[in-house]
Amino acid sequence: MAGVRHQRFVRSNLTPGESAEVEQVSALAERLVHHLDHHAAEIDLVHVHSAQSSAVQSIVASLLRERLGFREEVVLAPQEGFTTRARPDFVYALGDGRGVIAEVERGGTTTNNHDLKDLWKTHIARNAHHLFLVVPNANWNEAGTARERPYARVVSRLGSFFGDARREVDVVSLHVFGYCRTV
Repeated sequence: MAGVRHQRFVRSNLTPGESAEVEQVSALAERLVHHLDHHAAEIDLVHVHSAQSSAVQSIVASLLRERLGFREEVVLAPQEGFTTRARPDFVYALGDGRGVIAEVERGGTTTNNHDLKDLWKTHIARNAHHLFLVVPNANWNEAGTARERPYARVVSRLGSFFGDARREVDVVSLHVFGYCRTV
């Protein structure tokens, strides 16, 4: 049985200001890891077949909103040429025009490409340069066995957008958090 997993990806070339931001965002990420670990049993109880994703989101919200100062369900200002009106689960302001988007996913993480949509949302957002993506280590079928393992797939898929300047998008850092038991 594995617990909370966390993987950080950072763009290959950073300005000094972005490097300082990465340290600040990484400190927030560590607090989220500890929170998820502390609430692992509670998350396991609500992360079952056919459950609502809002159950897991409310547990994560208790740290992001109430302790770290993230705002919930904020509509992002449309960027010139884009009219997406994206509404991430959580947004955290780092400074003028800089911030973190946090998304909590469950069943459609990879089957509906929510992970790729969340990275794209961060890429086109005017005020966000960092993404926290909270995903299940495993999703369950009716029999209670793992039908897919989103965490590993998300790390592999989204990690490919970092480490090589040619493939990188305008996201300074990505933190992928895996919640729930794996077996």
